[in-house]
Amino acid sequence: MTHVSFEQRISTEEELRELLGYPSELVRQKVINHWDRHYREFIDLSPFILMSTANLHGECDVSPRGDSPGFALVLDDKHLVIPERPGNRRMDSLRNILSNPYIGLIFLIPGLEETLRVNGKASILRDESLLGTMGVNGRTPMVAIGIEVEECYIHCAKSLKRSRLWQAETWPDLAVLPNPA
Repeated sequence: MTHVSFEQRISTEEELRELLGYPSELVRQKVINHWDRHYREFIDLSPFILMSTANLHGECDVSPRGDSPGFALVLDDKHLVIPERPGNRRMDSLRNILSNPYIGLIFLIPGLEETLRVNGKASILRDESLLGTMGVNGRTPMVAIGIEVEECYIHCAKSLKRSRLWQAETWPDLAVLPNPA
C-alpha cells in the first residue's frame, strides 16, 4: 500500500478564502431559518434523506433514510419529524443525537438535480400521538427524530449534474459489483 502524508494542508479559514474566495451575495442570502412554502413542498416530495450526525467526540456518521414521499413530517415553520423505521439496530444516528444534538440533512427528489440542505438540532421523540400518525403497513414507529431547523437552503445542481446520478445510461452494471454479504 502507498504511504500518503498529506503534508501541504490548509489550516485556517483565511488561507482557504484566499485560495477559493467568498460566496456571492445571492448565495449568502438564500439561507433561511424556517420552512417556506417551497421547502415544505420539497420535503413532501422527497422519498430519501441523507442524515449526518456526530457524537460528542466529533466522530461523524451519515445514514440514509427513505420511505414514501412525505414520510418526513413538517409540523410548523421550524420543526420536522422523521420516523425511525426498523433497521439494523446499530442506532448510530440516535446514539449520536443523545450526546450531540446537531444534525445535517440533505433531501433528494429522484430526477431533480437540486437538493434541500437543512442544519439544526435534533431530539429523539416518543410522543405516541405523533408516532401514531407515522405508521406504515400497520407498524407504528417506536421513536422519531425531531428537528428544529436553524438553517436551510436549496443546494445548486452542480454535483448531481457532474455525477449524472439520475441518468440511467451512466449507471454501472450491477452484476459486476462484489456481493456485500
